[in-house]
Amino acid sequence: MKSPIRIGIIGMGGFAGWHHNTVARLEEKGEARLVCTCDPQAAAFAPQQETWRFAARGVRVFTDYKEMLTACRRDLDVVVVPTPIQLHAEMHRAVVELGIPVYLEKPPTLDYAELESMIASDRLARKASFVGFNFIIEKTRLALKQRVLAGEFGAVRGATLGALWPRPADYFRRNNWAGRLMMDGRIVLDSCFGNALAHFVHNMLFWCGRDGLFSWAQPAAVRAELYRAHAIEGADTFFVEADTLEGVTMRFAISHACAGPSSQTETLVCEKATLTYVIGQKVEIRWTDGRVERVPFDNFDGVYENHLAYYRYLRGEADRPATTLVDSRPFVALNDLAHISSAHIAPIPPAFVKPFRDTTEQKDYLDVAGIQQAQEAFLLRGTWPGWERSTGEVATAADLNRLHDVIKAMAAARRG
Repeated sequence: MKSPIRIGIIGMGGFAGWHHNTVARLEEKGEARLVCTCDPQAAAFAPQQETWRFAARGVRVFTDYKEMLTACRRDLDVVVVPTPIQLHAEMHRAVVELGIPVYLEKPPTLDYAELESMIASDRLARKASFVGFNFIIEKTRLALKQRVLAGEFGAVRGATLGALWPRPADYFRRNNWAGRLMMDGRIVLDSCFGNALAHFVHNMLFWCGRDGLFSWAQPAAVRAELYRAHAIEGADTFFVEADTLEGVTMRFAISHACAGPSSQTETLVCEKATLTYVIGQKVEIRWTDGRVERVPFDNFDGVYENHLAYYRYLRGEADRPATTLVDSRPFVALNDLAHISSAHIAPIPPAFVKPFRDTTEQKDYLDVAGIQQAQEAFLLRGTWPGWERSTGEVATAADLNRLHDVIKAMAAARRG
């Protein structure tokens, strides 16, 4: 019989709660055992600790993650790190220096230089760390990627992501780093592109990866316009065009400044067919000869399935995690180059921004007039919205060393 994977979770609030719920379910199935957890405000989570039955499960609770690691290091197979972006690198390093692998929530970091440091540190662990992008291991996605690589649909011509996910004003007050560019001199870059909708951006790079099933396309040249409608430091609306090293043009149009239900559509345009992938709703292949193929998909709990997949790797039943720190390089570079290309974040003119209140949720939102039309025009024809600015400069990998200066200037302009 297989032994349960012994787990520590850093944090109890925010998305850490999702991991606690998931591990509790997996513990009931004999897959996992929560050994310990911590939070600086552990006492404030007394009701959650009771709900999660920590006492009955024998879970040790600490207020400092370093104390937790010192006390429990010999009893852990993996540590889950679902903490603020700017804390990932130091926590990851503290864990892997003890030889313990890490389940690291996405994004691993949004600083390309910090990512390289994390990749170097990761060699200290017994097994490679996993980055929690949720949808890479969907069976339907993997099967379609195999068909793409086999050439069934012909050469890949282009790829687009359109995602509109409304977020209320209090979303940007959910913590002290929400919507921030920097904190305490550290790169944060919390945004729809880099954080909330990062899963889908990462998915698009996966579709365009040509070096095997688990491969991601590398951006070669990036052009971007970044905007804000909300009163935040960073951007809430991104229009990004990227050419990959393989010569495929990708376009991304995503925003939190919108109304209506959330939507996201991943589209891969190939020589013989166009693939449309809407997670949880439809997977469709439209062939150029007029055929339409609708692919069935299973209901998918990303965090639950990612835990199980990582456990299989830790047990030696799989040869790699779904997404490693190395695999995250294209995503982090794309996000950084979008900021470098845009060079500043333009406010969307007030005439386009309409506040509204959701009386059901009792929450306040902002909706940019015409954003759906602007998204469609950009994704289909490459027409930039051009709200009070022109398209940013072309940014390439050679420009990555400018990231910190660009972000500092963005933050200073916002303060000014």
